[in-house]
Amino acid sequence: MKKKIVVLIASLVLAFSIGACKKKEAEKPVPQVPTQPAPQGTLQPTPQMPMQPTPQMPMQPAPQMPMQRAPQMPMQRPMTMGETKIVVPDSVKGKWSAVKLLVEDKATKESKEYTVNLNSDFKIPNSNLKIHVGEFLPDFKMSGLTLTSSSNEPKNPAVAIKVSEGNKQIFPTQGKKWGWLFSKMPSVHQLNHPKYSIFLKEGIPKKA
Repeated sequence: MKKKIVVLIASLVLAFSIGACKKKEAEKPVPQVPTQPAPQGTLQPTPQMPMQPTPQMPMQPAPQMPMQRAPQMPMQRPMTMGETKIVVPDSVKGKWSAVKLLVEDKATKESKEYTVNLNSDFKIPNSNLKIHVGEFLPDFKMSGLTLTSSSNEPKNPAVAIKVSEGNKQIFPTQGKKWGWLFSKMPSVHQLNHPKYSIFLKEGIPKKA
């Protein structure tokens, strides 16, 4: 009986000793790893600040500029059209007697010269064309509806003519009284005819 009690006590003492050892092992502190300073030249992470919402300013409406009206141009009346008038100055009147005209055949390119008195008619030979020659202006000038001469010098010679084919006026166009031939500008106001062209060569001064 005593032997059983001794064995029981010894078992209890051994169990207590083993429990005490396990508790000490459990309470053993964990060794701390010393923190090493970062070497120089190494970028350290910068702590980021929390994003703060930016206060928004209320939108202000842009000031509106007052509308300016464009200046209005005054209404212009349409130019009154009228009939041109030939005015022969006193310095020119009676100083010229005739003109020399060149009549060209468009097919053969041959030209013939004819002398025609002022204010007279001339019929082109072997044709149905008649030329009526009016006034001669040695220095033609147009001022408004007035056709005149700036001087008696042949600086811009021009002659007024009409051309009829049969009983029909073909130059100038219907509604116009006179057409003009210019010796220094033969392509201006040229007769439009399928066979003939008419040009002014020069004026003939009146003999004293």
